[in-house]
Amino acid sequence: MSGTLLWTLVLLPAVPGGVLALAGGDRGGRGPGRTAAVVAVAVAAATAVLALLAAVHRPRTTADFLPGGPLALAVDGLSAVVIVTVSAVGLLVLLFATADIGAGRPRFFGLMLLFLAAVLLTATATTLTGLLLAWEVMGATSYGLIAFHWRTDGPPAAGTVAFLTTRTGDIGLYLAAGAALAGGGTLALDALPALDGGWRDLAAAGVLAAALGKAAQLPFSFWLSRAMLGPSPVSALLHSAAMVAMGGYLLLRAHPLLSATGWAADVAAWAGALTALALGAVALAQRHLKQLLAASTAAQLGFVVLAAGVGALAGGTAHLVAHAAVKALLFLTAGVWLTTLGTQRMHALRGAARGDRSVGVPFAVGALALAGVPPLSLWATKDEILAGVERPALYGVALGAAVLSAGYAGKALGLLLRPPGRGPERPRGPRPAARLPLAVLALGAAGLGALALPALGGDRLKAVLDASGEPAAGAGTMTATAALAVAVTTGAVLLADRLPEPARARNWLGLEAAAHALVVRPVLAAAGALARFDDAVVDRAVAAAARAVRRLAGWTTRADGGVDGLVRGVATGTRRLGAAALRPQTGQLHQYYAQAIVLLTASVVLLLLLR
Repeated sequence: MSGTLLWTLVLLPAVPGGVLALAGGDRGGRGPGRTAAVVAVAVAAATAVLALLAAVHRPRTTADFLPGGPLALAVDGLSAVVIVTVSAVGLLVLLFATADIGAGRPRFFGLMLLFLAAVLLTATATTLTGLLLAWEVMGATSYGLIAFHWRTDGPPAAGTVAFLTTRTGDIGLYLAAGAALAGGGTLALDALPALDGGWRDLAAAGVLAAALGKAAQLPFSFWLSRAMLGPSPVSALLHSAAMVAMGGYLLLRAHPLLSATGWAADVAAWAGALTALALGAVALAQRHLKQLLAASTAAQLGFVVLAAGVGALAGGTAHLVAHAAVKALLFLTAGVWLTTLGTQRMHALRGAARGDRSVGVPFAVGALALAGVPPLSLWATKDEILAGVERPALYGVALGAAVLSAGYAGKALGLLLRPPGRGPERPRGPRPAARLPLAVLALGAAGLGALALPALGGDRLKAVLDASGEPAAGAGTMTATAALAVAVTTGAVLLADRLPEPARARNWLGLEAAAHALVVRPVLAAAGALARFDDAVVDRAVAAAARAVRRLAGWTTRADGGVDGLVRGVATGTRRLGAAALRPQTGQLHQYYAQAIVLLTASVVLLLLLR
């Protein structure tokens, strides 16, 4: 029964998703499009119920797949929390999409269900075999979703950038699998810390690269900027509880491996802290709302990666869950305004949060939670993570990143709450189907931080995660960081128009240009050089060899003709000699006597001459 529950949890969204994705698209919301939307929401709701059952019963199952690498799934404390979060956010996003997506609904909802299935498989996989399978499907479907509006040039190019960038990091998982097998171990994730030293280090490096790529951490962060060309529901799921979050989840899962190496945990901690700080500065400099939210996603996942590095598993998990609600909420509200107002520019969205309270109030809740303002969710989770940081330098970087969180969230809130300038009357709010997800996510953004509070949910979450000995934020520290968050957020709201927007930060620190300079152009140049070498040397050598072979074949043919003539001559001579030898054979006795006399006479003459 437990195995059936797990396989059903993954296959339930995967099978209808594949059917819908292959069904194509329609031009409007009627007929097949409406059916696709209803099916997708029903499947997502059933998946959420199965996720709750799996979180309660903790099933596990194994199926033969590869020698030494079975397809094993299990639900433990960490994955129980994550699958419930993923399925709940996925349901709310798909419900919102029924009111937001018009054309191409079967293809859209099919890809979203496949995406959801891949994320659930990622969360429950206990071997690199299952993880790699899920990782590949997740990357492929993310390309299809980002490039959903494929008739224009921008989205397909953005999907390609996202796919290739994350694929670069994904190579690390294959290195980890190779190291696991070469080191004499199995492909089980919990067996990686027991590998021999060198192979363990290689496995840790591979897992780090794959996770940092998916989580959009430095230096891979820029692909998130391009991903903003996808539909808003795609951004909401991808940035909140799906692909980007899975990078942070993988490092939380792999914390024993990181700690066992003696260096990988420090690398993860610093990578997360520096990403949170650098991408926080990028978010502060943005002028477009979705770009600000994208940069803030990389920054907030930096706190999860930091938590994995320092061992604050409860704080990191709580931050992952709370951030899923906050970021899904903010992207969906941004999608409402993009649809109704046709712009992402924050200066053009002045007063948008005042136009419709069913959108404006949830946005304000999400922005304040993102800023870390108490008692909303990300305040407590950030404090729990900061409490696990022991090195002063690392703590300073992480605290600076938390301050920047308040800055960019306050900037967005300040601009969208300002009284609107003169202009056309603002359109009405979203459809009722879109308002319910916003309200539910707002409640989550407000209250999920209790998972990290020691007095409320923190100790219980640690017990669920089987984690112990983690530091908890003290009351004095939480009060200080809360006051700092409130002060910075207030200042950012008041000075939103005057906050610096340096071009370097606004362009995501030139990370994409650097990737082109350091990776893309050298690879293309090497490919061009190899192509020229192939044309100038290899092709010519092959052509010369072909000509030489043809000449040799001609010579061989002519020589073979001579041999054939010699053979024919020998055969002809032999036949003639045989015919001549047959002539004396007449069968007449008097002729044999005559021949004997001639032969005897010739012999006597020869003897006389030789004497």
